[in-house]
Amino acid sequence: MRQLLTYTLLCGVLVGSALVGSPSVAGAQEAKPADKMEKITYTDHILPILRAKCAACHSADQAKGGLVVDSYTGLMAGGASGEVVAGGDVDGSRLYDLITHKAEPKMPPKEPKMPDDQLALFKKWIEGGALETLDSKAKIKKPAFTLGTAVISTGKPEGPPPMPEKLPTDPAIVSTRGNAVTAMAASPWAPLIAVSGHKQVLLYNTQELRLVGILPFPEGQPYVLKFSRNSSLLLAGGGRGGQSGRVVVWDVKTGARVFEVGNEYDAVMAADISADNSQIALGGPRKIVRVYSTKDGELMYEIKKHTDWVTALEFSPDGVLLATGDRSNGLFVWEAFTGREFYNLAGHQAAISSVSWRSDANILASSSEDTTIKLWEMGNGGMVKTWGAHGGGAAAVQFTRDGRLFSTGRDLVSKLWDQNGAQQRAFPALADLGLEVAFSSEDDRAFAGDWSGTIRSWNAKDGAELTALRTNPLPLAARIELAVKDGQALDAATARAVAVVAGVKKAQTDREAAAVTATAATTAAQTAAAAAVTEKTAADQALVTKVATLAAAETALTAAKTKVDAVTAEKAAADKAVVDAGADAAKKAEAEKVVVAKVAELQVAQTALTTATTARDTATTDKAAGDKLVADLVVKVKATADQAAALKLVSDKAVEVAKITPEYSKMLADSEAAAAAATAKSTAGKLLVDALNSEKGRVLAVPAPPAATPAPAPAAVAAPAAAK
Repeated sequence: MRQLLTYTLLCGVLVGSALVGSPSVAGAQEAKPADKMEKITYTDHILPILRAKCAACHSADQAKGGLVVDSYTGLMAGGASGEVVAGGDVDGSRLYDLITHKAEPKMPPKEPKMPDDQLALFKKWIEGGALETLDSKAKIKKPAFTLGTAVISTGKPEGPPPMPEKLPTDPAIVSTRGNAVTAMAASPWAPLIAVSGHKQVLLYNTQELRLVGILPFPEGQPYVLKFSRNSSLLLAGGGRGGQSGRVVVWDVKTGARVFEVGNEYDAVMAADISADNSQIALGGPRKIVRVYSTKDGELMYEIKKHTDWVTALEFSPDGVLLATGDRSNGLFVWEAFTGREFYNLAGHQAAISSVSWRSDANILASSSEDTTIKLWEMGNGGMVKTWGAHGGGAAAVQFTRDGRLFSTGRDLVSKLWDQNGAQQRAFPALADLGLEVAFSSEDDRAFAGDWSGTIRSWNAKDGAELTALRTNPLPLAARIELAVKDGQALDAATARAVAVVAGVKKAQTDREAAAVTATAATTAAQTAAAAAVTEKTAADQALVTKVATLAAAETALTAAKTKVDAVTAEKAAADKAVVDAGADAAKKAEAEKVVVAKVAELQVAQTALTTATTARDTATTDKAAGDKLVADLVVKVKATADQAAALKLVSDKAVEVAKITPEYSKMLADSEAAAAAATAKSTAGKLLVDALNSEKGRVLAVPAPPAATPAPAPAAVAAPAAAK
């Protein structure tokens, strides 16, 4: 269905539109010999124009770029970038592209194109074999066959997978809307898909979802794209409906055309290259399958059993078999090297839209407009599984590397299946009829293209939708402008993300500092509380001593008072004895002696009383001070204990808040990841702008075909029947 739908619409449009270009390479090669047509020669027709327009810069005296145009030998030798004239091949002649301003640098520089009649002379001259004089022999250039055979293997080739290296990404044709996705293919080992565009093939990096190369396809509309099994080559088949068809093979890394084959009178709608790169098969509306050798470009055989357009074909991964399908439900398997029929797989009720081999070459999947996908085993050609996959018709199916199947169809839904036909995932609906699928096993990403030109992409693991791809990329200048704007937005997003990370980290640092401060304050308060308790204990012990001292002082004072009273009484008695002695001198003297003694004793007693009083007063004052100290310390102990308890609560809370929680770790990790992603995107955006600007400065031109070099002979392949 994918080819049928797009071909029906596009072939009519392309035939009558301005998109129709110069004849194909094959058509030019089989032009009438120069001596049977009006002969245009270098000497008579081309040299005068070159002398007038180009010799000032490209003469024997001043050969810019190594190119000399004022001599036939110099012109045919080419310049520093290779040959510029390919006899019989207008499209492959760089000189013609330059003077018609199809490629850079436009010639003559800073001047309008040559008049149409002069350009027509150049075209006829090249088509006629680039004759030097009327007597010269036409130089009809054969294709540059540079394909060698490859080792057949289902394992990953050694070394890094081939990816485009500095291919131009400025579209050869710019359209206002996308074309229907008529062809799409994923590289077996590289993160790369190829998508059909307007007379060009677009290459997208499936990991970065970024355009990494554009391959011009002036032959017309690409209807089929296939990567070689080792992913180093990309094959495109297509053409102009009702006019011409061609298959082109490019080197994925360099974008150089390494092989061209086919001289169809209608567009090629199905094509493939064998696992060892030794064969190319093609088919289309002519109902014929043609298989060519890449050793010399010669036709190996034709298959004429199909009764309707050939819409699908694919070599088996082991290179032994070739499966083909047509618009009238015909489905066949052939021996790849002989073209002998191997199986006639009858079962579909409508057009075959696509075929795909499992990696072990034992199972073939086919999709059909009858809505079904069927699986066929190669032991005896039996159908082992069938299921209704897409209402209205299944448009495309592809085996993934791990044996799953990916398909799309008229129901707009792209689906992933296991080999029993059990649906594993249905992706969101497309905008229009599904036409093509590609599955990148390198990053497990699924791509589907529809009639409107939309290419949707998903992560196959979780079904998450990724960036949509374009079949009509913007011109380089417009992409640079968008990239600059996106870069500015990414820079702002990066600044915001970095600020969030800094804020999160500062908040945590502040919490940790607060916890340290609170803990230190709590420790100091607890130390002060303990010191207050110790001080009160000492004061309590001192107060006990002070109480004892006061008691002793009061006892001494009482004793002193008693002594004074007693001595005072005794002195009074002695005074009375003196008075009573009267005239008795002896008694009086004795009595006075006693008085003197009592006076002395009274003085001692009074001194002792004074001392005791002072001691009692001192002890009383000291005890009062001790009482006050103890009372004050009771208050202090309580206050410090309360403060320590309060600070302990604060400290515990601060420490708890400062702990690194899983939630905080996730928040920090998420913010750091967002910042890192934003930084990476910003960096990638800057690199993209640099790359686009760098490409803008390069000369954008289709690489000239390399010089013809013989390819090694195909590796021996066992007879298909024996191999099976």
